[in-house]
Amino acid sequence: MISRGLKIGFLASGNGSSAEAITRAIADGGLNAEARLLVSNKKDCAAFAWAAAAGVPTLCIPTAADPDAADARLEAALADHGVDVVVLSGYLRRLGPKTLARYAGRLLNIHPGPLPQFGGEGMYGARVHRAVIAAGVPQSAIVVHAVDEIYDHGPELARTAVPVAPGDTAGTLEARVKALEPAFFVATLRRIAAGELALPSPGDMKT
Repeated sequence: MISRGLKIGFLASGNGSSAEAITRAIADGGLNAEARLLVSNKKDCAAFAWAAAAGVPTLCIPTAADPDAADARLEAALADHGVDVVVLSGYLRRLGPKTLARYAGRLLNIHPGPLPQFGGEGMYGARVHRAVIAAGVPQSAIVVHAVDEIYDHGPELARTAVPVAPGDTAGTLEARVKALEPAFFVATLRRIAAGELALPSPGDMKT
């Protein structure tokens, strides 16, 4: 079990706001970890700017043209940088079998709604919040879970409730959830680094 000094790799397709908050927490001494690498599938990824300023190595690995080659390259890059935990921060591509196998139980994603009810392929961003509002449930949630080959399917590690206020729209709920996500991801990683929260074993990841 990984319990101390996490060596974190980040995957992002956009701003990577949770990854940025995690990197800041590391720099401030609030998280016992190292930020080893940030990878994006987009060459103009906005997260590259803050990562470069923070001294985090960056790499673009496009996935659309040859997913298998991209998977092999991603697995190798993470391993070459000594990564032992991978954080998905708005990474909008399905991971390939090589990366999933090497990092089984150590690929972590944050989802902006209750799982499994409001997850699955295509359920990201505003779509999740619209579905929560339409369902009329009294509260949403933020969930950190391990990643497997099925969207939003891996074992849940941590959850925090986000009440749905009277008169909420998908937009207002989304803003509230987004504001809470980075700190919750940092807190969850802090528990992992302290040995208070165990990551799933590879056997737990079998579907």
